[in-house]
Amino acid sequence: MHIKVASYNIHKAVGLDRRRDPDRILTVLKEIDADVVALQECDRRFGRRMAVLPLDAIQASTDYVPVPLSMKPDSLGWHGNALLVRKGIALVEAAPVPLPVLEPRGAIRADLDAGGYRFRVIGMHLDLSGLRRRHQIDSVVAHCAGCAASMPTVLMGDLNEWAPRGGCFRAFDSQWRVLTPGRSFPSRRPIAQLDRIIVSREWGVLGTNVHHSPLSAIGSDHLPVFASLDLPKK
Repeated sequence: MHIKVASYNIHKAVGLDRRRDPDRILTVLKEIDADVVALQECDRRFGRRMAVLPLDAIQASTDYVPVPLSMKPDSLGWHGNALLVRKGIALVEAAPVPLPVLEPRGAIRADLDAGGYRFRVIGMHLDLSGLRRRHQIDSVVAHCAGCAASMPTVLMGDLNEWAPRGGCFRAFDSQWRVLTPGRSFPSRRPIAQLDRIIVSREWGVLGTNVHHSPLSAIGSDHLPVFASLDLPKK
């Protein structure tokens, strides 16, 4: 059984043409066609922190259900982070992941069940500070270790790490595999691999890539990244 996961910093749905276009983002999500998507910057930053992707539009035009984690009535996620799960994949448990922060950053967790195969996904958007990023990764890994049930895990998001190796990636031991889908920022001419996917050792990795299409090239300042994974045997 295969699972495709993706991460996308949607930049509050504001594209390089400076237009806020939620429909464009939803179309890009349909192009990617992942089973689980981690979104970053999916809420407006100020005021009521309103979601830039309306819930009714997600339900009407995609095959996704947002993981219910919003702490504000008009928001989609937690500190701009959201997880979208394909219909038919069951939600077992969801929770925010506490992070040490100086700025509004966050991480969220969902434990999922796909046909009896249980796995964990954490979406995150890390700090601009290298030291703070390392502390945040330590917090995410500790959170996973402290969960009541152990299960195959995927971490993904905008890590804000410019170094191709080292940096905050030193926080991952041999239990984790840091994937490198490719250059995803800035979207018009990508030079940095800020968007990453990290998997626990149980997963088989079939492939990773950056989703580059005419719409994704202008829909946000980041390009989406994805990975095709093998679920371990029961």
